[in-house]
Amino acid sequence: MPALERVEKSVRPAVLQAISSIQERYFEPITLAELASEVFVSRFHFSRMFADATGVTPGRFLTAVRLFEAKRLLLTTSLNVSDIVCSVGYSSVGTFTSRFSRAVGMTPTQYREPQVAELLVAISPTFQRLPPLRTLRAAGRSCASLQNGTGVLSMQLDMPRGSAPADTLVGLFADTVPQCGPVAFGGMANMSSGELTIHGVPAGRWTAIAVAQHQPGAAGPRFSIGYSGVTVAPHGPSTARMGLRAPAPTDAPIAITLASKQSPFTQRMLAAQRPHLRAAA
Repeated sequence: MPALERVEKSVRPAVLQAISSIQERYFEPITLAELASEVFVSRFHFSRMFADATGVTPGRFLTAVRLFEAKRLLLTTSLNVSDIVCSVGYSSVGTFTSRFSRAVGMTPTQYREPQVAELLVAISPTFQRLPPLRTLRAAGRSCASLQNGTGVLSMQLDMPRGSAPADTLVGLFADTVPQCGPVAFGGMANMSSGELTIHGVPAGRWTAIAVAQHQPGAAGPRFSIGYSGVTVAPHGPSTARMGLRAPAPTDAPIAITLASKQSPFTQRMLAAQRPHLRAAA
């Protein structure tokens, strides 16, 4: 039995039904009580059951779906922000802009710059994207979320059975469902199961997320992911192990960019505005 099918069979049908409802109605004002009533369980039992299956609460899963769709619309359409706000279930442009900026680290307008899409890593059951590792290494070092650290993390990655070698990226995040870039990352081309080492990691407890895009031709998945909590010491090597698998319906969608908050385009625009700002002052 394929790994994804085993995952789906191990999840209660009520959770899969609730996830399907969230994906179909994320633009509506869905409440926890409504989701629980749809699957005929109490709110308390539903919240616990949902968190056990997905790792997050129903509310956080809904927010992840809404922000994923907002990012998709910002990058792939010419809709103005107010139209996008209505399309993803928010009623106030100001509230959406504030929450988006706080979570993502840039405004919706900044998110539309070409560099954001170029350096976008996306994970969802229906859409996956990993830019070329060379591009990520070259431009991602200016990502505003990166932190200076002295730790070294050696991550043993176990690829899915039967999978081909893969271009693999591992990022360390402060959140289990990140909306902005990693505090540290590393990658390896044409990687099979083995060790990937990340240098300059800040000490602390992080969520490691691995994304692997496999070469075509093998019986295994074309794209696989992995999640693991890791603890990194301030000095010296730290180790961890992670198994990768195909994306599953219970994975909250993630879209993060390694672009800096101010791309060269934004910096040029701000530089052009400074004389006017000084004159106005």
